Amino acid sequence: MIPHSALTPAELRQKIKSSEIMLGGNRRLKIYGTLTCRSGKRMAVAQRVFFASEAEARAYGFRPCGHCLRNKYRKWKANSSAKRNPVSPRNRVSDRLVVRNSTETQCQTKTPPKTRT
Repeated sequence: MIPHSALTPAELRQKIKSSEIMLGGNRRLKIYGTLTCRSGKRMAVAQRVFFASEAEARAYGFRPCGHCLRNKYRKWKANSSAKRNPVSPRNRVSDRLVVRNSTETQCQTKTPPKTRT
């Protein structure tokens, strides 16, 4: 990982030309993407870092950009949400009834109807 602030414009161009730098990332948001990404071009220089490969970016804990690496982002999101929210009977939204009144909102658990066997 190379911070943008540590490079002069000439060094940056040389490293891009020689393929030492292939991807850019946002240090604070932990997102990496292509060097031509619209979102990446708008980020502050102080937050911008560069990587030689996707493996390096992932090793530092960065995730793919949702704009320029859309398919990789979707795959990352599907994998990360499955790890965080495993499906269990207690996590189902359908088992909860939200009751709203003018002063407060409460969540009450309702029991599913019994089926005849």
